[in-house]
Amino acid sequence: MLTTEQKSNHAHLDKMSANELLQAINSEDRSVPDAVAKAIPQIEALVNGIVERMHRGGRVFYIGSGTSGRLGVVDASEIPPTYGVRDAFIGIIAGGDGAIRTAVEGAEDDTEQGWKDIEAYNPTKEDTVVGIAASGCTPYVIGGIKAARERGLLTACVTCNAGSPVTEVAEIPCVAVVGPEFVTGSTRMKAGTAQKLILNMISTSVMILMGRVKGCRMVDMELTNKKLVDRGTRMVMDETGITDYDQAKELLMKYGHVRQAVEAYLAQK
Repeated sequence: MLTTEQKSNHAHLDKMSANELLQAINSEDRSVPDAVAKAIPQIEALVNGIVERMHRGGRVFYIGSGTSGRLGVVDASEIPPTYGVRDAFIGIIAGGDGAIRTAVEGAEDDTEQGWKDIEAYNPTKEDTVVGIAASGCTPYVIGGIKAARERGLLTACVTCNAGSPVTEVAEIPCVAVVGPEFVTGSTRMKAGTAQKLILNMISTSVMILMGRVKGCRMVDMELTNKKLVDRGTRMVMDETGITDYDQAKELLMKYGHVRQAVEAYLAQK
């Protein structure tokens, strides 16, 4: 039996109080980071492989179904506003974008559709496909990875079951064994948390290594709301030594990004 399908460590959930439920869930969740830590060597190999290819114009495709697919879409969608890079990470979910909100019956069982969905983006050998599947058995993901690997793309998987089928077809299997779920089989819980952590690690590390962070700051973030404009203004002040908030804000808005604003200001000094 798959680890993620094993019976919960907690019996009689329906007899627990709210406090007992919350304490038990929290107790289970604490084990997730340790499980992810064991996969760091594989995650590192994947990050280095992505960066090497991205320097040559490569992209990353996340593919998954259900919760796994949604997590990939979320991670990919946050890259443009955070780092000012579009189409570097592309999230694809079985059943199409409609499946982000509503389950699409049988979409994950199609072994051919994963690659067909990737093909719509004209993939090249410089691209990377990361299949996300808590169970490690999703046909949509397995088929997509297998087809991508046959065509020379770098392939990886993020799963929570050691030795599962997806680990057999991916070049770099990133496996975080989190054990049985609090609600038996509900992989939106610990498995989903582990996947979210790993995806964060992958995309954040790649963007930093691609030069999209200076120090610890998102100098290429998009100024899409007042909070981000304020953050960017304060970054400009810190980097340039400008003490007048309005002057720094005006400079930021003129150039549109922290990096360009700072570089332009320093070039004039």
